Amino acid sequence: MSELVFEVTQSLTADLIAEALGENIVTEADTWEQLRANVKEAVEAYYIDETKPEHIRLHLRRDEVLAVA
Repeated sequence: MSELVFEVTQSLTADLIAEALGENIVTEADTWEQLRANVKEAVEAYYIDETKPEHIRLHLRRDEVLAVA
């Protein structure tokens, strides 16, 4: 595997949550920098006995609702 993609969303409490697509890896953090570190750590732990991906992509998904009045 050359790339592992994480979909990043923001919870209602403002935490960032990253979920790997196609793998059972989920982590969260308060800041983007902390999330990057947590994702790297989670991937290292998940692939401890397997070949790790060459790249990790963090895809930020943002939904915004605007009031029209």
